[in-house]
Amino acid sequence: MSAYDAFAPVYDRWFPEVADVPFYVELAREADGPVVELAVGTGRVAAVVARETGKRVIGVDSSPAMLARARETGADLDLRLGDMRDFALETKAALVYCPARSLLHLPTWEDKLRVFRRVHEALRPGGRFAFNAFVFDYTVAARVEGDHPDAPVPHTVAHSPAESRVDLTLHETGAHVSLWWATRNEWAGLAQTAGFETEALYGDFERTPFGVESREFVWVLRKPE
Repeated sequence: MSAYDAFAPVYDRWFPEVADVPFYVELAREADGPVVELAVGTGRVAAVVARETGKRVIGVDSSPAMLARARETGADLDLRLGDMRDFALETKAALVYCPARSLLHLPTWEDKLRVFRRVHEALRPGGRFAFNAFVFDYTVAARVEGDHPDAPVPHTVAHSPAESRVDLTLHETGAHVSLWWATRNEWAGLAQTAGFETEALYGDFERTPFGVESREFVWVLRKPE
């Protein structure tokens, strides 16, 4: 049983139209070797990647209910139940990606570093690690604190700035998940400590260079040759 099982029936409603799918599809097209998605969830991204590239995508997730949804897509997915902090591959990958800000579900810097090191070990030389995460904006946090939006799914938002955490609670079931945000320097430190080079940092999925107005981190890291 996973805390994310309760979100499986409504998960895709959080992402009706998100520009991340074409971005990750393009990276997968460029990958000369196995492709892995961490926190694959319902297969929202992986199913499209598999269909549009003709490649089988290895998907890792800790939620049995999410993986059950992913199987229903009918896409060519190799779905594996497990914690991304512990994942390992039999064959080195050319691309590992983690969409939907999923690395923010890891509470500590050490948890994130553990994933970065696992990814580094799983990649072949020259392989890529791509992911996205929101840029914390105190003005946005103040505006939505305690909010009870009905869309895309009725939920409540609450922030804990001292812990760099935001909590999302579903109204219907009371289920909740937390995300722990990180700064640009923290992400860069994780990459460097794990042995990655930064290929690119974008501010959106249209590959706009990251700047002072950016509100999304879109990182593409590379394992050195």
